[in-house]
Amino acid sequence: MHPFNWAIVVAYLAWVVIDGIRKSKGTDTISGYFAADKSLAWWVVGLSVMATQLSAVTMIGTTGQGATDGLRFVQLYFGLPLAMVILGVTLVPLLHGSGAFTAYEYLERRFDAKTRSLTAFLFLLSRGMSCGTIIAAPGVVFSAIFGIPLAWSVALIGIPTIVYTMIGGVQAVAWADVKQMVLIVVALLAIVVVLAFQMPVSPHDALQIAGSTGRLRTFDFSFTVNETYTFWSGLIGGTFLMLSYFGTDQSQVQRYLTARSVDEARSSLLMSAYWKIPLQALVLLVGVGVFVYYQFVRPPLLFNPAHEEVVEAEAGSAYAALQRSYGEAFSLRESAALRVAEIDGTSGPARASAMADFLAREAELQEIRGEALALAEDVTGESSRDVNYIIPRFVLSELPIGLAGLFIAGVIAAAMSSIAAELNSLATTSVIDFYRRWVKPEATDAHYLAVSKGATALWGAFACVVATYAATLGSLIEVVNRFGSFFYGSILGVFLLAMVPGSRGTGAFMGLFAGMGAVAAVTFGAPSVSFLWHNVIGAVVVLGVGIALRGVGAPPAGAENG
Repeated sequence: MHPFNWAIVVAYLAWVVIDGIRKSKGTDTISGYFAADKSLAWWVVGLSVMATQLSAVTMIGTTGQGATDGLRFVQLYFGLPLAMVILGVTLVPLLHGSGAFTAYEYLERRFDAKTRSLTAFLFLLSRGMSCGTIIAAPGVVFSAIFGIPLAWSVALIGIPTIVYTMIGGVQAVAWADVKQMVLIVVALLAIVVVLAFQMPVSPHDALQIAGSTGRLRTFDFSFTVNETYTFWSGLIGGTFLMLSYFGTDQSQVQRYLTARSVDEARSSLLMSAYWKIPLQALVLLVGVGVFVYYQFVRPPLLFNPAHEEVVEAEAGSAYAALQRSYGEAFSLRESAALRVAEIDGTSGPARASAMADFLAREAELQEIRGEALALAEDVTGESSRDVNYIIPRFVLSELPIGLAGLFIAGVIAAAMSSIAAELNSLATTSVIDFYRRWVKPEATDAHYLAVSKGATALWGAFACVVATYAATLGSLIEVVNRFGSFFYGSILGVFLLAMVPGSRGTGAFMGLFAGMGAVAAVTFGAPSVSFLWHNVIGAVVVLGVGIALRGVGAPPAGAENG
């Protein structure tokens, strides 16, 4: 990468870290370290909530998803506005007014200690794995830039972030998130402008080409539990996913617990309700734009440079033959794409014929790429899905000097702030829900903060190990949601059960086991069922078991049983 790009990356990251630590005042108490003394404005909290989601996974995985699959992914978020309204009326005032540091503290007051601990444990397990996936995203970038093993790339981004998180508290993380959001939006808009100027066809023709391959298809009203990206999966399954993520996941709950009031906490979530879908559509549109750009500029046969190097070394003749076929097929597809762009109008036999020829050429090209991916998998013994390498390869080879550095800085900064937020929530839950609850109930704030920093280091090491595996699983944004959906529905079911009059700890505890068992049975017994529906299954089973057993066991003292 050009030295000027590196200068941008280093300067921006230095500013983020220095300014973040400067804003970490009041972190010598657990209230300041974990909850910013409930002092943050709604817009800071709102941007932090969005930034925790818009991580490096979004910059790499979601844009790659847009390039390979189009805009269908945005349907995942159709349930978000409804979820935010529901949370603003229910869990937000409940948790913000409880004085708790974690969402799971409330469950002991409502049910019992074992329900609190089991729910907190499930959160730790799911968020620890998801944090590893978030680290994997910038690891992919560094691996592509430096040509070094993924494990070293993960360490390069993971270790500094762990140190930064141990020094700063949630307030430092939140202010870093504000800067991250600004940079991400600027970088994405800049790429859109560059794509528009560098394409040899008009924006209208570019959209026509993308639309002919189905990449602009946003709505799919078919109802099937086997398909992830449909209107109904997004509206129903997505609502349950968002309710659980924003309402019961400590990484998000901890954000709005730092707000100055319940009203400001609600406003912070409504910011996501209004802006998340348009922003996600912009991210996907960048991926679609890269797909169209590569209709006229020959893309790599394999986007993963490490796999490309190994295949060239160990299967040179076979790969060279595929490269020749790929070059010929690309020339034919480029000509077909230009014919589509040259024909005026949107209908007629000539245009239909041009479209049919273009789609046939596209299918031929993808067939050759499929053979290359299969060859890479045989040679390397690793998954050859390279969707996470599409955008890094494009940025480094096609963007002008300065803009490439801006995008890489955005990816790294997004990763650092998101990882910091995740690690901070993992440490908070570890200390508050386990160490202080079961090991040392009485100690000074200094002692708890020291333990929290140790927990941050341990969770960071765990996430780095997960990261080296997660990068081989395909689209990183899908991996994050799969990890979360295995646990989220059951956790959400416990919080929903807490609002059912007469429900008790025994039912909640047994419901959690039943919910997790049901999700596991569907995951491994019916793998064709989309992960979005796992959230619905887990929540419904927990609610059903909890309601059926609400007469079993004595209610805890002070329980809110209605």
